[in-house]
Order: sequence, then C-alpha cells, then structure tokens
Amino acid sequence: MAVLEVKKFNEPVLRKKCAKIRKINRKTKELIVNMAQTMAKNQGIGLAAPQVGVSKRAIVVMTDLAGQRIFEMINPKIIKRSKETAVGEEGCLSFPGIFLKIKRAKEVEVEGLDIKGRKINLKAKDLLARVFQHEIDHLDGILFFNRLGIIQKIKFKLKHPKIKL
Repeated sequence: MAVLEVKKFNEPVLRKKCAKIRKINRKTKELIVNMAQTMAKNQGIGLAAPQVGVSKRAIVVMTDLAGQRIFEMINPKIIKRSKETAVGEEGCLSFPGIFLKIKRAKEVEVEGLDIKGRKINLKAKDLLARVFQHEIDHLDGILFFNRLGIIQKIKFKLKHPKIKL
C-alpha cells in the first residue's frame, strides 16, 4: 500500500461533488487503505477521497485521538443533525497551517457502507461529529472556509490571497 499525495487548496478536484461508489472492489479497498495511511502519515484525524485526487464518495476518520481506531465509510451521508451547534477550530490537510473557527452541529447521525459493503449507521458528537461533517463536506466540494460568514471570508481572503474562495 502507499501514502498518497494530499491535494492542496486550489486543486479543482477539491471543489467538485464526488461520484457515488457503485461497486466495492479491490481498487476501492486499496484506496481506503491508502487514505488511512496517508491520513496517519500526515497526522490528520480525517481524510476524504478528493483530498488525494479521487472524486469518489469515501472518507476515513480517526475515532480516537490515540490513533488506535480508523473508521472507513463509503458513500457517507448525514441523516440527522442536532439543532444545538458549537463553534470549534478546524484545520485541513489540504490547507496546511490554516485553522478556522467553524460553526457545526454538535451531534450528527451518519450512514453509509463499510469496506465490505454492509450498511452502517453511527451517531457522533463533539469533535467526532465535527470531523464527519468536515469530511462529508469535502465530498460535496465544500471547503471549510465556505462555512465562514461574509466578514470572516473577507478577512480570510485578505490573509490568504492565493486561495480561491
């Protein structure tokens, strides 16, 4: 298996809505394993397929900060969000060194498929809920700074003029 190149901020693949994975085959499983290795090597806690240049609906998420459990999900979608929200700092492997305060649902329920094609459903809260929302946004071509308010976007653009909004 291999560590893949993480695509950086202005790569077009990061801004596209990803295609649903229709068949879980050897290539899909290899992608997931490589994504997990890439995330770990880059000290991330989440990674979406477009971040490694693949416009498919797959994510990997570290479910504990000790790095002992990595959760893979194919075709994930958020089916429920709490009304309660929280603002928290987020970073992104595709935007190294940039951290933004983003408002997200405090709890989410996510469903998708595991690497064997079985339907899975999970409830997440706090940091884990934030990571799932961030990674699923990537699958829809939404980047974390797209979640900023207008004033914050202007400040972001002034601070990072090379990044397209």
